[in-house]
Amino acid sequence: MKYYHIDAFTQESFKGNSAGVVICDGTDIEDTLKQSLASEFKHSETAFVYINQSTITLRWFTPIREVDLCGHATIAAAYALWDTGIVHKIDKIKFATKSGILTASNFNDKIELDFPQLFVTACESNELLNKSLNIEPLYTGKNDKRFLLEIESAEDLRKLQPDFDLLNKVELGAFIVTCKSDRPGYDFLSRFFAPYVGINEDPVTGSAHCYLAPYWANKLQKKVLVGFQESKLTVIIECEVINNDRVKLRGNAKKLFSTEIKI
Repeated sequence: MKYYHIDAFTQESFKGNSAGVVICDGTDIEDTLKQSLASEFKHSETAFVYINQSTITLRWFTPIREVDLCGHATIAAAYALWDTGIVHKIDKIKFATKSGILTASNFNDKIELDFPQLFVTACESNELLNKSLNIEPLYTGKNDKRFLLEIESAEDLRKLQPDFDLLNKVELGAFIVTCKSDRPGYDFLSRFFAPYVGINEDPVTGSAHCYLAPYWANKLQKKVLVGFQESKLTVIIECEVINNDRVKLRGNAKKLFSTEIKI
């Protein structure tokens, strides 16, 4: 098995969000081993790529469980497949995933992902959630996976210090907090908390932008947007809303190292 350590949504090492990529060519490995490797590597997500003839299957594991969708580890997986030469660098990659067929291609020196648009439904404000984040949101929405909260102040977004003991008591367990940008050149800001998968705060979250892009596209009446994730690594994600169901996410990747794994 080939293993890659890649920093995604960045052009610099030790920036962006690190992901592991394990490439299994010809023979897949058991899910228990996937989870053990993801727990050992301790990335927010490790991508497992299984190549069987013309099908490329992609799955993502956090240190404690499998997830249905991950942006930064998909960018990392695409980079690894092009870097190994398994896929030619000019060719689009089609990944078979639990979220359907996802593609990755090269676009103006960036990696472009074609992902589904995702949505929440407006709901009543959640008192426990607000208390755990110490906010009074302008908007609260949720689906069966996560909450999306819009707040007024960018400075308040940057200063958020969640009470994770309280946050863990809130239903669901994944939380996108966003606001309109006060930074020139950016449309919206965000942070993402996911204690239920063992990640208190994710520094860059491609899947969150599947929600954020259509949400802000509707509010700002724009199809092409630039998001800035206000983590300690301050990550930029380019988004383009396509029709009513797809979103393009664009970013770079930087390989730290690759090696062989023998188990």
